[in-house]
Amino acid sequence: MIEVLFSHIEAKVSLTDNDREMITSFFVPKKLRKRQYLLQEGDVCKNLTFIAKGLIRTYNVDEKGDEHMSVFGWEGWWLSDFNSFLTGEPAVFNIDAIEDSELLLISRADYEALTLAVPVMDRYFRILYQNSIVTKERRLMSSITHTAEEKYVKLAESNPEMIQRVPQNLIASYLGIAPETLSRIKKNLVQRKL
Repeated sequence: MIEVLFSHIEAKVSLTDNDREMITSFFVPKKLRKRQYLLQEGDVCKNLTFIAKGLIRTYNVDEKGDEHMSVFGWEGWWLSDFNSFLTGEPAVFNIDAIEDSELLLISRADYEALTLAVPVMDRYFRILYQNSIVTKERRLMSSITHTAEEKYVKLAESNPEMIQRVPQNLIASYLGIAPETLSRIKKNLVQRKL
């Protein structure tokens, strides 16, 4: 599991053998079964989670019981309810496994200790946060300016793995559309290609 993390880190920053050894000491492995919760709304998020294997989703549930997908993550992704992780406030998101998953967890205290013990990790996380902000801004603009079909086409082009691995009803929720609308869009796209 840790080699997946090292591969992800080393795509952004360089690590020494000593860095790798120290990094390993800060993470705790965890396995989740399909549909098992990592975090439930209302609990405090105590860990930042790296996905070594599997597929995880972050979502909230409205007062009607409808789920609203926020993020999907798979191998090489980090997930958390970041506000809860950083502030200690109750989480507003649920996080659970769509597939059996293997995770590496780091607590807030260990995260702080890691960035001090291995300074290059501070740079690594800064790069991740910057990329995350850009991605969220693009998603927000897309949700405001694009039609449902345009959102789906953009998602399919930029993230084909998501389209292959995530159930259609969850993709519809992620795009903010009804599953029936997504089915109609996909049917129309297939017919236009014929």
